[in-house]
Amino acid sequence: MSTTLTSRIAADYALSAPAAGQRRAAALAALTAQGLPTSRDENWKYANLRSLERLRFVPAAAGAPADAALLPAPVPGFTRYVFLDGRFAPGLSAAPAGPFSTLAGAPEVAGPDPGGRGADERFALLNEAFATDGGHIRLTAAAAPARLEVVFLARTEAEQGTSYPRLEITLAAGARLELIERHVSAADAGSFVTSALDITLGKDAALTHYRLQSLSATSVLFDTLSATLGPAAHYRLHAISTGGQSAHSTQVLRLAGEGAHLSMAVAALGDAQQVQGSFALVEHVAPRARTEQLFRGIAAGRSRIAFNGKIVVAAGAPGTDSQQSLRGLLAGAGAEIDVRPQLEIYTDDVRCSHGASAGKLDDNMLFYLLSRGLERTEALRLLKWAFLADAFARIEVPELRRQIEENLAAALKDRALKELL
Repeated sequence: MSTTLTSRIAADYALSAPAAGQRRAAALAALTAQGLPTSRDENWKYANLRSLERLRFVPAAAGAPADAALLPAPVPGFTRYVFLDGRFAPGLSAAPAGPFSTLAGAPEVAGPDPGGRGADERFALLNEAFATDGGHIRLTAAAAPARLEVVFLARTEAEQGTSYPRLEITLAAGARLELIERHVSAADAGSFVTSALDITLGKDAALTHYRLQSLSATSVLFDTLSATLGPAAHYRLHAISTGGQSAHSTQVLRLAGEGAHLSMAVAALGDAQQVQGSFALVEHVAPRARTEQLFRGIAAGRSRIAFNGKIVVAAGAPGTDSQQSLRGLLAGAGAEIDVRPQLEIYTDDVRCSHGASAGKLDDNMLFYLLSRGLERTEALRLLKWAFLADAFARIEVPELRRQIEENLAAALKDRALKELL
């Protein structure tokens, strides 16, 4: 990170000093010591970091209430909470109750040392230093299963301030949570969004998590998800990214308990000159844990799609079972796809497999469909849809799945397909 950028971050932090606390100050100190990533860092070479030189880091100011029409349709059965530029919007939300509370005004809780975050979690430090609000979801062992939806709406232009969505989730032993997390924009606002999500799952806890990112085509997003899974905990992650001029997501997932299970399915769509990048680090540190990692990406126009999936199996994690399936589809003459599976294994008792491919639509499959009488446009439509289907086939909420299918059809600019849904 350049000295100029460091100075600007420190100056913008000083402007938010009245709301500063010990933990925020520690996060800033760690960030200043480590610096933000650059394109020379291995896992950031596909990210567009140039925009940082012209952005403000001061949290976006509280504005007038937002119109509910800017929000996606709610999903029946899920309690909705909305944040506007990282600040809780009570007029658009259910009253905080039960497992949900807001972070603004709450006593600062001691947590892990911010300096202990890994090198790829430095944007989470930026969020921790500047975030003025956020959501906290806590389920006790005796709590009933919960279904919640958290919507982060970005409205402020990047030159005026930054949106800092923040969410902290703690599930005690045996707790169950189904969560929809959305990141959307107000109209065509070109926002700078730096989000952070910290998850802790206790023994036998289960989290089903839907992450939907559809920011405006002029927004910039840096997102960090950190999760720790206890014994026999189960984390099901479905993530779909279609928005942003530049969007980079980092997932650091630690399977710290014996028999923990991680199932992640990620889809990314890019068009025009969009850049969609993701780095997923999965650390197996306990015995007999399991990971299923799936990625599907389509790059159209002159967009760039990148997914780097790294799985590390420690010496103390015998019986590990991990599977990776990473596939990218080129749908534009100037498009780029980069999928990269990585395995680091430090014990012999494992079962690990990975597969990666990038290319155009299968000509043999296209020929087969054409030989059965389908029109070329319809055949291409079906092949694209079949390519993506793996990423959302296991979504068990019918209303949400329909919304996702409609959004993907819109992102693919396939009007015929959208009319069929």
